[in-house]
Amino acid sequence: MAGLSRVNASSLNVVNAITGNEVPWAVMPGEPDAATQATLQQYLGDLDRQGLAESSQGVWLQTGSHFLASNQGTTPLPAASLTKVATSLAALETWGPDHQFETLISATGPIQDGALQGDLVIQGGGDPLIVWEEAIALGNALNRLGIAKVTGNLVITGDFLMNFETKPDKAGALLKQAIDANSWSNEAAYQYQKMPTGTPRPHVAIAGSVQVVNYGVGLLPKQILLLRHHSLPLSHILKLMNIYSNNVIAESLANSLGGGTVVAQQAAIAAGVPQDEVRLRNGSGLGTENQISPRAICAMFTTIQRYLQFRNLTIADLFPISGMDGGTIDYRKIPQAAVVKTGTLNDVSALAGVVPTRDRGFVWFAMLNRGTDLDDLRDRQDQLLQAIVKQWGAVSTRPLPLSPSNVQPVSSLLGATDRNEAVRSAMEVNAH
Repeated sequence: MAGLSRVNASSLNVVNAITGNEVPWAVMPGEPDAATQATLQQYLGDLDRQGLAESSQGVWLQTGSHFLASNQGTTPLPAASLTKVATSLAALETWGPDHQFETLISATGPIQDGALQGDLVIQGGGDPLIVWEEAIALGNALNRLGIAKVTGNLVITGDFLMNFETKPDKAGALLKQAIDANSWSNEAAYQYQKMPTGTPRPHVAIAGSVQVVNYGVGLLPKQILLLRHHSLPLSHILKLMNIYSNNVIAESLANSLGGGTVVAQQAAIAAGVPQDEVRLRNGSGLGTENQISPRAICAMFTTIQRYLQFRNLTIADLFPISGMDGGTIDYRKIPQAAVVKTGTLNDVSALAGVVPTRDRGFVWFAMLNRGTDLDDLRDRQDQLLQAIVKQWGAVSTRPLPLSPSNVQPVSSLLGATDRNEAVRSAMEVNAH
C-alpha cells in the first residue's frame, strides 16, 4: 500500500475540489485571525478565572491551510484518548482501511458422529473485536461442519482476545462459553438477542479444558484447518474504537504495530509534523506520558481525511459524528455535523476534530485542557465550538466529506456469517 506521505499534488487538487478547502500538511503558526483570537482569549480568560493556568491549556484552530489561532499550539501536552487519532493513522498507514485480521480454527482429529475426536485449536491473529456476536457466529459455523462436541481441549495460541479480555486463558474460557448456548451467561444471551432474528444458537460442547500454548514453548500437534474467521474491516474496528474510546482495541492495534513509539513515529511522519510534537508510551492514551501538540492532532485528522478520500471513505467512517453517534459524545452540546474525538484522564479533558461552517468551510480544532472539573471543561469546549459556528454560520446540510459512506451502525455488522470461511467439509476432515 502506498504511504500517506506519497500522495501526489494532482490527487490533492481532487480533494481540494471535493472539500472546498485546501487540505494541508502541518500548518505553521502565523498571524492569528482577529475574530477567532478574540473568541479564544475569552475562552482562556474564563478558564483562568476558574484557576486554570493559561499555560496548561492547549488549543489549535485552522481552516484549510490557514492558521486561525492557538495557545500552546505546538507544545506536546497530555492527549488522553486523542492518542487514538495517532493509532488510527498509523493503523491505516500500515494495513489500509479494508484490512481484516484472521483467526484460524483447526482440529487435531477427525469428526465422528458429530464429535471432533481431538482438540479444537484457535490461532489468534490480532483481531481486537471478537465479542459475543462474533463467537456465536463462529460456533454456528462449527455446527455447520458437523461439530457438536469436542472430546479434547480448547487450545489457544497466538494473539487471541475475546470480549476485550487480553489474558488468553480467560479469553479462551469466554469463547468456550460462547460457542455452547447451554453454558451462556446472561450477558451472552442478551447480546444474542441483538443478532438477526432466526440466528441459530450454537452447540459445541468441549469436554476438556482451556489450554494456552505459546510459540517457542511447546509444539502443537498436527492440525487440520477448519475455518478462517475474518474480522470486521479495519475502518469498522477504528470506528467502534473511537466512538467508545476503547482502550483494549487501541492497545491491541498499537502492540501489533510495534508499540507506542512506533505509532508516534509513523503518525508524525505521515502528518508532516516534528517528531518531538508526538510523544507516546502506548496506543490508547492511558497516562499523562502520552503527549501530542494540538497542531499535530489537527494535522493527523486532516491527513486521515485526505487519505480516506481516495478510498471512498470519509473521516466520519472512523470517528463519531455529533448528532448521529453516541458513545463518549452522548449528552455533549457539540455542533451538529462535527466529527470529533474525545479524551479523558483524571485531570485531562480533550476534544479534537472538525466542525463545518457556512463562511469558512471546515474548521479543524484541538483542545487539550488540564483541570479536575471535567464536566465544566467539556461544557466550555462545546461552547467554544458553538461560538465559532455562530461567528461563521452553521451549514444547512451535512457536507459529503463529513458524512459516513454507510449509515448502517457498525455494531450491527457484528456476528455476520460470511466472515467465517469454511476451509474443509467434515468429509474432507475425516479423509485428511
